Amino acid sequence: MIRSMTAFAGAESETAHGNLSIELRSVNHRYLELSPRLPDDLRSFEPRLRETLTARLSRGKVDINIRLKSAATRSASLDVDEALLDRLADKAKLLGNRFPGMSIDFTSLLNWPGVLCEPSADSDGLHAVAAELLDQALGEFIAAREREGERLAGFLRDRLQGIEAIVASVREHLPDARDAARARLDLRLAEIKQPVDPGRIEQEIVLQLQRMDVDEELDRLASHIAEARQTLATDDAVGRRLDFLMQEFNREANTLGSKAADPRTTKAAVELKVLIEQMREQVQNLE
Repeated sequence: MIRSMTAFAGAESETAHGNLSIELRSVNHRYLELSPRLPDDLRSFEPRLRETLTARLSRGKVDINIRLKSAATRSASLDVDEALLDRLADKAKLLGNRFPGMSIDFTSLLNWPGVLCEPSADSDGLHAVAAELLDQALGEFIAAREREGERLAGFLRDRLQGIEAIVASVREHLPDARDAARARLDLRLAEIKQPVDPGRIEQEIVLQLQRMDVDEELDRLASHIAEARQTLATDDAVGRRLDFLMQEFNREANTLGSKAADPRTTKAAVELKVLIEQMREQVQNLE
């Protein structure tokens, strides 16, 4: 299914470690660029995160924000290192004679390194929860990309239909355009007063008509239309392929305009370029 490169999704869950939330946000980019922001407790989760995203995404600049708000029971824990407190008390007694006015503030004592014991997080368990939540957020993220991609694919199909109609109209009036060009050449040759070799005249007419012949350009445009439709029907990432096709479309439209022998073909070339440019702008959003 066609995917856009722009999307947003998030997921959160209450865990034994606290409130864990994951946000994925992406914008257009030529390649896949991952920018993760993880809390300290999940720093070692980054390689797994990158592996998961790389396996399921191919393009876009993706910002990943993971937040962990510690559970209240964990942050409010007052487990202390009794042995360390005993050593600090013994030291305070020894120094008491030197500093009779010395006082000990309870909250300052708790801030002494190592006095207040923070329960250590279960790293493996936290990683497992984060991986599960990442899969959930990534599923929603890809679904959002696919919804937007389908909308863009519909836009592109409409423009391809417009290009096809223009190609058909040029083919329809091409015989009249050739006849008109032949008549103009005959008129110019008739104005020549000096005798001219009929064979040379016919050769010049053929050369002029060949220069104005756009059958090849119309055939290539039809081929590009078929290729674009086939590409839009695939389940692979198609952004780069369609971007290349837009260049080919534009090349044929330019050639058609340069060979135009009548106002209708000139107008058709301009209309083609407008549709192709509209497609090119939207193709930049596809994965």
